[in-house]
Amino acid sequence: MNTRRLPILLASMTALAVLAACSGGTNAETSSTTLTLASVDQGSVEDVVKAFEAANPGVKVNFTTSGADQYQQQIRTQLSSGTAPDVMSVWPGNGNPGATYVLAKPGYLLDLSDQPWAAKLPDAVKSVAQYEGKTYNAIFGLNGIGAVYNQQAMDKAALTPPGTWTDLLAFCRAAATKGTPAFALGIQDNWVTQLVLYGLVAPTVYAKDPDFDTKMQAGQATFAGSLWKTALAKYLEMNQAGCFQKNPLGTSYEASQELAATGKTLGIVQGNWVIALLKGKNPNGTFTLKALPATDEPATALMPAAAGAGYGINAKAKNKELALKFVNFVMSPEGMNLYVKKQGGLPALADTGYAVDPSLTELSTFINDNRTVPFMDQLWPNAKVQQTMLSGLQEVFSGQSTPDKVLAAMDADYKAGA
Repeated sequence: MNTRRLPILLASMTALAVLAACSGGTNAETSSTTLTLASVDQGSVEDVVKAFEAANPGVKVNFTTSGADQYQQQIRTQLSSGTAPDVMSVWPGNGNPGATYVLAKPGYLLDLSDQPWAAKLPDAVKSVAQYEGKTYNAIFGLNGIGAVYNQQAMDKAALTPPGTWTDLLAFCRAAATKGTPAFALGIQDNWVTQLVLYGLVAPTVYAKDPDFDTKMQAGQATFAGSLWKTALAKYLEMNQAGCFQKNPLGTSYEASQELAATGKTLGIVQGNWVIALLKGKNPNGTFTLKALPATDEPATALMPAAAGAGYGINAKAKNKELALKFVNFVMSPEGMNLYVKKQGGLPALADTGYAVDPSLTELSTFINDNRTVPFMDQLWPNAKVQQTMLSGLQEVFSGQSTPDKVLAAMDADYKAGA
């Protein structure tokens, strides 16, 4: 994938679900008017389900939501045992156990290539929604990763978002002296460990080497021998500078949201999807996504931005007709706009009439200015690379491993291929 094609998405543009036992094909309540759904979209799927049910009188959607770690542990088991729901969240590309390639390859997902929206997906989205040229993932939104600031907390601390790496460290130290850590970090949930790193990798690695992914695929580059090592060192430097609250390993994703929403920290480094969750905890709060600086050259700053999780249909769904109706509703202007508005995201299709939320002005600007890179894991050859990185980062924070060991292990998994 050309890592600089996201601007056309706006011109044209690691969170998540567990499959409850009752949500699978063995559910006694399965009928032509009952749909089972497992969604990653906590805080936004609820309104979409209500709208879908309202548009389809007599239809009932039984849905569950939960965390990424549980989902990734269970999704393959649920699908192979026949207890998976009709519709489920699916990540783009090949980065984790619930991703498009991983689930489509063994035949777990229904081919959606003939649906009316499939041909309209921009190329950069289509490439991670497909497997072997067929579309399996209904990707409705695009997301970015950066620093989300609580404006009221920032005003109280009399601080402004930093624009350079030097400013970032000074910002963290100033926030710490005021008794309010800069960022909440909830890496008790291991998927959260990647977000700060991705925010730092984008400007550190890709500003210097925009073809890094192509070189990795050709065997001409490694994680350990690249500026990934510098980005990971910056992650740890942020921790040492007091950028995060005490005991990130003992803080869950849920707890980190509470810290940022209530002003116990000045913000949180996350994807834009967290904005809706923060607003849910603090309806009067104002939250804004900014690039996480990693260098002292603002002109070369980059943000990670890419297709977010979408929906796939179980190839053995008990109610395929209703499943297709739900997925097509999600991909309609009504469904897509409802989703991205609740999540604070951007629509994947151009013709929805969506007005960008002010909280995403900087993300929109970076996309328009051709200053984004995909989420790194979406282009990796297997899901093991990401899992090694996530567990390895937790071990680094606990003192049980080192950056060199983590990057070397990621290289070994990458070289193992698909």
